[in-house]
Amino acid sequence: MSLQKYVISRDDSIYEAFPDVTITPNGKLICVYTECNAHADRNNSRIVIRESVDKGRTWSEKKPLTEYTTFDDFYNCSRISTLPDGRLVVICDRVFGKEKPNSKNEVYTWFSGDNGKNWSKPILTPANGIVPDKYRVLKTGRHIISSHKHGPSGKLEQYLWYSDDGGKSWSDQITVASDDRYNLCEGCILETPEGALVCYLRENSMIGYDCMKTISYDNGQSWSKVINVPVPACHRPVVGYLSNGDILMTYRFMQGGKGWLGYWTQNVFSAILPGAQVTCETRSQQSSRIFPLDFDRSSSSALGYTGWVHFDDGEIYVVNYIVDDAPKAQIRGYSFRLEDTLL
Repeated sequence: MSLQKYVISRDDSIYEAFPDVTITPNGKLICVYTECNAHADRNNSRIVIRESVDKGRTWSEKKPLTEYTTFDDFYNCSRISTLPDGRLVVICDRVFGKEKPNSKNEVYTWFSGDNGKNWSKPILTPANGIVPDKYRVLKTGRHIISSHKHGPSGKLEQYLWYSDDGGKSWSDQITVASDDRYNLCEGCILETPEGALVCYLRENSMIGYDCMKTISYDNGQSWSKVINVPVPACHRPVVGYLSNGDILMTYRFMQGGKGWLGYWTQNVFSAILPGAQVTCETRSQQSSRIFPLDFDRSSSSALGYTGWVHFDDGEIYVVNYIVDDAPKAQIRGYSFRLEDTLL
């Protein structure tokens, strides 16, 4: 398999995790990720940025986007987008530890109009919950933000808020995915060429359930029942269209079960989903082609929050966090072309 790996950031004094990436209007890559003491210790947490001008082969020194925070009040999981007007936006949840329930956690945005050189002060959004999806602008001009939290039943549910005036005002909360059988979270919303929205979801019962999805045909105001996708054991799906109309998904493979010697998840995978099947409503109508990206050799493995971009020349670049050969988690990049990888 023709896949190249790169070090985006490795600082053995700190835990580096939960990255995302975008291409700026002037062709740079910007990777945003979290620093903290450990996955379960969010003291000394902050969001930092690195840049690359050579398609992810080398990266700049890190630049902080936020101040350091503590375990009672910390920045958690950021995403970055390039908007149709050329601005960049980072969206991130701020979690209040044991002081507030997750329905009271806050979601902020930061904007840049100069390819990431300067950033605005944080702007509080109406969203709450954790692990927001990318900030998205639909073909209609509607802005949407999405995150998850526990619903009335006690299960995890995915929600969204929309704005039709460029983010000046926002809708009330809309339920994207709710099912008493499942813990649905970490949604990633895809807009189809026909204008439907499909939200791909992690199921968080830790027993290896499929990726799930729901579908909206009215710009996100109402959503379908939960539908299984033939991508087993899927955590944190990140989806987008490729130039041929198919869909690439990167995700953590979480097989479930009892675990062995402390290992709980060791693999990050990719899947190709036919674009023509994106709104199919049964598992049997859909197909997938799954291939590996990386394996975490550490006895304290942790990995699988990813982001990716697709260059005009066909190259795909994925960012991921992984422990592997480091004492703490590091940020790693992967470049490949599907014609080389899948042959």
